[in-house]
Formats: sequence, C-alpha cells, structure tokens
Amino acid sequence: MAGKTKGKEGGDSKNKGKGKADSGEGSSKSGGKLKAANSINVRHILCEKHSKALEAIGKLEEGSKFDAIAREYSEDKARQGGSLGWKVRGSLVKEFEEAAYALEPSTCDKPVWTGPVKSAHGYHIIMVEGRK
Repeated sequence: MAGKTKGKEGGDSKNKGKGKADSGEGSSKSGGKLKAANSINVRHILCEKHSKALEAIGKLEEGSKFDAIAREYSEDKARQGGSLGWKVRGSLVKEFEEAAYALEPSTCDKPVWTGPVKSAHGYHIIMVEGRK
C-alpha cells in the first residue's frame, strides 16, 4: 500500500484513497527514503471545519487539481491556489511541518497530499511541489 495511507487527523479507512501520501517520516511511493530537505515548496488547503476539509479531499480523490480546490475551499491564501511558497524547517507550525516534510513532491494536476492535519489554525490538506 505504498504511497496511499491515512493522514495525521481524520485518517480512518474511509479517508484512504488516491493521492494520499504516507505520513511516515522519510517514506515515498517507491518505498525508499526521501532525501533530507531543509526547505520545501508547499501548498495547503486550510479549512476551519473538519467536514469542509473532508469535502475538499473528496474532490481531490475525484481527480480535481489541487490549486483549483484550494481556491474553492481554502480559507487562507486561496487566491494563490494555496501556495505558501518555499518554507524552511522551523518556519511552520509543528503539526503542519511534520506532515509536509514527510511528503514527496508532486504537481497540482496529480497531487500527493496528506490530511486533514489539525493545527491551531484549523485543518490543513498539504501537498509539496519541491524539496531542497
């Protein structure tokens, strides 16, 4: 089941699906280790309510583009398709950072995401576009 596992929050079996990433540190689709990174180019969809985050995940599972769903559902940075840009380690809230650094890079067209991840800000669905 490499590459498709439950997220950190709300990740029961009904949330397993296409695009979900293994939230375990250092794992990837191929079962190998991700190269250590000091910064990531990250996008997210932030929802205050868990139910809204699950609705957004449903759209992603149907094959919708991550940036389009971010514009429709996210309550933060929605106009940029959820893009937070390049973030260095230590610059994000702990829960978000742990999940984000465990993701392998993907594209908005074929996103690999994790979530919903709960933080003080709400529920995040996270994808990473690049690592360095």
